Amino acid sequence: MDSRPLAEILRPLTADDYVGQEKLMGPEGIIRRMLDNKAISSMILWGPPGVGKTTLALLIANVLQRKYYQLSAISSGVKEVREVIAAAANETSPILFIDEIHRFSKSQQDSLLAAVERGTVTLIGATTENPSFEVISPLLSRCQVYVLESLSVDHLNIILEKALQYYKKEGYTISVKETDMLFRFSGGDARKLYNALQLVVENSIKNKGAEITNDKVARVIQNNLARFDKSGEMHYDIISAFIKSVRGSDPNAALYWMARLIEGGEDPKFIARRMLILASEDIGLANPNAILMANACFDAVHKIGWPESRIILAECAVYLASSSKSNATYLGIDAALEHVRKTGDLPVPLHLRNAPTKLMKELNYGKDYQYAHDFDNSFVNMEFLPEKIKGTKFYEPGKTAREVDLRNFLKARWKDKYGY
Repeated sequence: MDSRPLAEILRPLTADDYVGQEKLMGPEGIIRRMLDNKAISSMILWGPPGVGKTTLALLIANVLQRKYYQLSAISSGVKEVREVIAAAANETSPILFIDEIHRFSKSQQDSLLAAVERGTVTLIGATTENPSFEVISPLLSRCQVYVLESLSVDHLNIILEKALQYYKKEGYTISVKETDMLFRFSGGDARKLYNALQLVVENSIKNKGAEITNDKVARVIQNNLARFDKSGEMHYDIISAFIKSVRGSDPNAALYWMARLIEGGEDPKFIARRMLILASEDIGLANPNAILMANACFDAVHKIGWPESRIILAECAVYLASSSKSNATYLGIDAALEHVRKTGDLPVPLHLRNAPTKLMKELNYGKDYQYAHDFDNSFVNMEFLPEKIKGTKFYEPGKTAREVDLRNFLKARWKDKYGY
């Protein structure tokens, strides 16, 4: 019997074989019509794991007989994107599928713009996150966004039947007595359903026959959890749940998902690193002590071995989850970066320039600069931004107690200049 994962063996290659997403792939579905017309445009496929995003991209390439390139945003960067685009220049509008495109940075997404606009590649991006927030506007405007929905029980039954027919053709007799646990472990994810069924069959087969029951499925999956989650999606889902629980100020959920990560064999240093990032991104100046706590946790985990370091991780997670939250500095730096990309390299005002040489001083570098500490409260009302964008506000304090104090401090200094 074929040793490949069942999900790969049974991956549909024609529109008629595709299960689910009737609004897109049904007889009157928009992508189905494009395939019938042999024309496809760049698109973003947004939906939960296992609903058919990768399968749909492969199917499109197969039906249209286009060259197919695939990158993962987790392991690829600008270099890999440029290499694919260079190779694609010799093809007729090949398909470039980028999984987890929301994990690409803005600069990585920028590297796709010209190729998509010229039609060098037809981009198909897959994301589990809202593309309105995770995909840059210029790229989003060049793509259609299609929402893929979770698979229903009816869809899962069809997928299960396809798998049973495959086993039958291979000479195996698989009797499914109960499906509750199979569907529960799949979570509406076709790939996980295939993985679960394949694991149970492999662990139960006798004389080319096997019987599937809820108890058997639960026992086999629990004993083979790492193998069941071959793609690592469950791993990333649990990380996501942990981060969102801390961000959402729920220490109980944070501890639960941390425990799931620990039991799944996650590196404690990785958990500590994620909390260090979160302390700055999601708490920031609402509680400046958060990043100190997270950094101390990160250092301690490096010094203290397992299992004692679990206590340090738990203490930090509860502290962060129970802290006031603000993403104001996170939004501020992203706003500044976006502005820099739009306005380019604006000249540094003369009075802010460094003047280490006589020539630079003659060119008025540093002239009229006022040293803040020579003034009351170490503050002088002077322009620090380029002339073209003076008065532009990037940092907008949140509404936590500390940030209200910050807002009042800045308002007292800058009056009405920045609208604090």
